[in-house]
Amino acid sequence: MDIFSIVTIFVLAIFVGVEIITKVPPTLHTPLMSGTNAISGITLLGGLALLASSDNLLTSIIGFLAVTLDTVNVVGGFAITDRILKMFKKR
Repeated sequence: MDIFSIVTIFVLAIFVGVEIITKVPPTLHTPLMSGTNAISGITLLGGLALLASSDNLLTSIIGFLAVTLDTVNVVGGFAITDRILKMFKKR
């Protein structure tokens, strides 16, 4: 695939993602956040695999960025999910 096709798919994925997220009712937010954390965990494993098999500097940088950003996303997602679930617990 050429770079134009890749960028086009990426931009279309952004538009679809925004449309899907803005249509989610608040009652479904917590389960979807948990599902998103699971997906981020999978991409974290992919970034680790990329980092482990890197053979040049660019691949190492991309793998490091993927691992770093996915780790922040997973930790933040679980913290937010935990905070939301605490709001629903009875005192």
